[in-house]
Amino acid sequence: MVENKILYTKPSITDLETEYAADAAKNGWGDDCYKYINQFESLFKNHLGVKHAIATSSCTGAIHIGLSSLGIGYGDEVIVADINWIASVSPIVHVGAKPIFVDVDINSWCIDTNKIREAITPNTKAIMAVHLYGNICNMDELLEISKEYDIPIIEDSAEAIGSEWNLKKAGSMGIYGTFSFHGTKTICTGEGGMFVTNDDKIYEKSLTLSNHGRSRNQKKQFWPDMIGFKYKMSNIQAAIGCAQLERIDELISKKRKIFYFYKDNLEGLPFSFNPEPENTKNGYWMPTIIVNEDVKFNREEVLMKFKQENIDARVFFWPLSSLPMFESKKENFNSYSLNMRGINLPSYHDLTENQQERVIKVLKNIF
Repeated sequence: MVENKILYTKPSITDLETEYAADAAKNGWGDDCYKYINQFESLFKNHLGVKHAIATSSCTGAIHIGLSSLGIGYGDEVIVADINWIASVSPIVHVGAKPIFVDVDINSWCIDTNKIREAITPNTKAIMAVHLYGNICNMDELLEISKEYDIPIIEDSAEAIGSEWNLKKAGSMGIYGTFSFHGTKTICTGEGGMFVTNDDKIYEKSLTLSNHGRSRNQKKQFWPDMIGFKYKMSNIQAAIGCAQLERIDELISKKRKIFYFYKDNLEGLPFSFNPEPENTKNGYWMPTIIVNEDVKFNREEVLMKFKQENIDARVFFWPLSSLPMFESKKENFNSYSLNMRGINLPSYHDLTENQQERVIKVLKNIF
């Protein structure tokens, strides 16, 4: 008998989310068409401790808006870690700039700050810090580099809701931060994202760009002040987001509980997990194992074993420089090594301990 499928992730949706979404669908029109959007933005910036927040259609769109607000374009360069999802760098290409891939730190899996200085050129206009799988970048060193070279730090915090650096939440420390509310993320609105900043000028320009280039101070009706984008979130999506934010502590806590159940019950096996250095907190969006370098194994066979047990698992992100649209940089050894040794484990909020035991059994049988 085949047991029920264990998905790698899915959102936690309760009666609260459906109640708010139904209200938005029934009543969120006319004068109330921005009711939940405004509320969602307010709740999110309060949660994060920032001055400004703009709800967007995706995290990718939020990054695009931010890059454009900084004036980054053709001939410019943005330094970013080699191993990330493509959504972090596609907006860099969209604005005409060039992503400069540097290796990741072998322990944090995030951008190696020791590699950044040698990658800086007169064309460097930003450094993107992607908090991978909930692991948080070394923000002290990044902000020191930012100050030394007068280069802004962008935080892609799509995977880092619940993560903190010295009590400061991911996304709140750079010139701007972005978040994802895709169905796989800790907070879900179906699709959607958020742009946040403490910089008033960046906020005003980003707000204008996000609404077809129409400034909120423009008195003429339907008069765009610049070419902008259509990256707005719907009221119904924001309604779901409001409910999720009311449950944010619960959602983060469950992610951490799932992670530690894996870690505690897989102790002694030849792999490591997402790190949580001193003075940090990991939101553990995606519990991940990194098999020790001296252990010979076939990743595809491991994934097939999971599939045979009706369990989803994911490969670690590919190095971006290994993709056909970019120049290869195999000297980024850590990025290429982690990709071949990393596997993401199932971690949705409603995952039971019995289901986790099924995942653990597969790993114990292999390793």
